[in-house]
Amino acid sequence: MDDARCDTRRCGDRPAGPSDAAVLTRGLVKRYGDFRAVDGLDLNVPAHGVYGLLGPNGAGKSTTMKLLLGLTSATSGDMWMLGERVDGRHRLQPGRVGSLIEGPSFYPGLSGPDNCRMMADYLNLPRSSVPSVLRQVGLSEHGGKKAKEYSLGMKQRLGIAMALISQPELLLLDEPTNGLDAQAVVEVREMIMALSRERGITVIVSSHILSEIEKMAPVVGVIASGRLLYQGSLDSLRDEGHIDLRVSDPELAAATLDMERIDHRWLPDKDGGVLRLPELPDQRIGGLIAQLVARGVAVYRVASERRTLEQAFLELIESPRSHESASRPTRGMPIAGAVPPAAGRPAFATTDGGAR
Repeated sequence: MDDARCDTRRCGDRPAGPSDAAVLTRGLVKRYGDFRAVDGLDLNVPAHGVYGLLGPNGAGKSTTMKLLLGLTSATSGDMWMLGERVDGRHRLQPGRVGSLIEGPSFYPGLSGPDNCRMMADYLNLPRSSVPSVLRQVGLSEHGGKKAKEYSLGMKQRLGIAMALISQPELLLLDEPTNGLDAQAVVEVREMIMALSRERGITVIVSSHILSEIEKMAPVVGVIASGRLLYQGSLDSLRDEGHIDLRVSDPELAAATLDMERIDHRWLPDKDGGVLRLPELPDQRIGGLIAQLVARGVAVYRVASERRTLEQAFLELIESPRSHESASRPTRGMPIAGAVPPAAGRPAFATTDGGAR
């Protein structure tokens, strides 16, 4: 049997996967009529780090977070959080998960500390944690201000402070830097990374902005049209590259590559064309060039290129089927189950000013 999906008689209620995973989902579906907002999602979120849920607006990011929090019910599929199965009948102990979904909620006429105290009272927790939580999010010096007088960045930080009152093990933040100015974006981003680094909290951050996720999260899940296109490290996605050979005799060069069992394809261009190979070790490419020259093939140019992260994501969104192998356990963080392809070509923001 494929290790990705284990027999519950052998593995128990939780499927096979990394023992330190904070969140696992298998075949998670949320359907509204004929529309699938989340379509067969297999998430694997490592514990004690920042995980980026990246995708265009309407991709299903917020719906996924609401499913994890129990704010909406799954049509089908399974979820495990912090080692426990969660569904309509099984919920985590209150306070283990904090969240900020679709903007912060607070009483504008109350100060930041008073809002946090009300949250502590609601959760039946001591108010003594309020000063330290406000210190963590950088609001200690604004205790006398009412929340309605806060800047947008301060309001976001207040929302995160209220989510931290219970000292959660897992924090879900939906577009926490959306709409902030450059300075506030940096402040919120650094605060999120510090929470993970200093307190060991697992943080899932959703965003449609590639550059923001790149600076925060070493592990990402790319989602579009409700489907997971890629899951793993950003480095694994970025490091894919290729080598272009421009030669005097492409047919003889191609025959040599076939003989050496090196994958290749012919790409015509205005100067004739190139043979494109996968990235090879220096020693092997050196031996290949020597072999081509020995067979009378003049090598005019050898160009090694690696895609930028932006190029990798755009190619992933436009041609998802060609990247299914990028999600396998041999690349990046392991995930269980096959990764379904995406439909369409959704808009994608690669920088703060891009399309949403």
